[in-house]
Amino acid sequence: MRKHFIVNFKTTTLLVILQGAVVVLFYSWYASVSPHHSAPPEGKVHILLLSSWRSGSSFMGQVFSQHPSVFYLMEPAWHVWVKNHKSGAAVLQVSVRDLLWSLYKCDFSVMNAYLPENPRLSSLFMWARSQALCSPPACTVKSANESQCHQECHTQSLKKAEEACQIYTHVVFKETRFFELESLYPLLQDPNLNLCVVHLVRDPRAVMQSREQSAYLLQSDSAIVLEQRNVSDAEKQYKVLQKICRSHLHIYGRAIFDPPPFLEGRYKLVRFEDVTRNPVTELNNIYEFAGLKMTSEVEEWIHKMTHGKGKGAWNEAFTITSRNAAEVSQAWRTVLPHSKVRRIQEVCKGGMLLLGYRTVGSEEEQKRLDIDLLVPGEP
Repeated sequence: MRKHFIVNFKTTTLLVILQGAVVVLFYSWYASVSPHHSAPPEGKVHILLLSSWRSGSSFMGQVFSQHPSVFYLMEPAWHVWVKNHKSGAAVLQVSVRDLLWSLYKCDFSVMNAYLPENPRLSSLFMWARSQALCSPPACTVKSANESQCHQECHTQSLKKAEEACQIYTHVVFKETRFFELESLYPLLQDPNLNLCVVHLVRDPRAVMQSREQSAYLLQSDSAIVLEQRNVSDAEKQYKVLQKICRSHLHIYGRAIFDPPPFLEGRYKLVRFEDVTRNPVTELNNIYEFAGLKMTSEVEEWIHKMTHGKGKGAWNEAFTITSRNAAEVSQAWRTVLPHSKVRRIQEVCKGGMLLLGYRTVGSEEEQKRLDIDLLVPGEP
């Protein structure tokens, strides 16, 4: 009897151990594929600044780049679109997503598919806009401005960018080449990324005025946005703007009214006009969302960039200079013909309504700057 008991006990113990192992393995697998049961790890934070062309995204990108805890890249997906300039935006979404996925993990080898042999820091689009790439360990010296950065750092290898990426607590990419959230779901579900989305929008009438100033710089991008369709020159800008407005409407609607569980707490809408009116307050809120603390140096930089006398000329299309931000954001009201404003309001009606931009019914109403066209508060 005793021998029989010992055999059963050993057998039972083995079964319990095996059962426990199976449970542990199943839980580990389930946690890895289920966003409901995988809490993001504390530590490194990844931010996607999601916007569209001429919406103030270059300025907002610099707000992040100026912070000493941030590794910033400006539009790495530019390389994908240049390499595939005869394709359409829909086809390129996955390639852009996969590029960001690798870069967020500080794996810059993915860039070899889009850059010349033996790429350097200077091979990256607008690389000198990144404070992190103009400082050690990416560069041997910390450069005071873009001109010095170009001179001192351009020969550094791309491996230096990987080294720099790994030491910062926050990795931020600015992108204008996503038109929906769904292609980003795999990144948002990756428990190792802790990805958050800052969605920057701007009044489409102001966007149009800015696009007209730099239309020749956006020709290739516009063709990709329009899926290479043959559209007349007179209609092209309106069709592009319509696609952009619809994308903002779709992204905001999905994030606010029909969000998947893994997006909870990871999406923030920002209207550029709110930032221009109350820069420090609004940017503090964005920093808080991103897990960053405002510094006196960054606050001083913000005040300088938003309280200047500059109006923003055509040749400053992609340059961050000191401007009167509030006046620049309203410039379209005195510059754009009312006929164009009416057409923009037609193609962007749904997005404007949802995002809190009031339409104007006459040229007189358009030019009366005492009439506020921004619905106060969050949309």
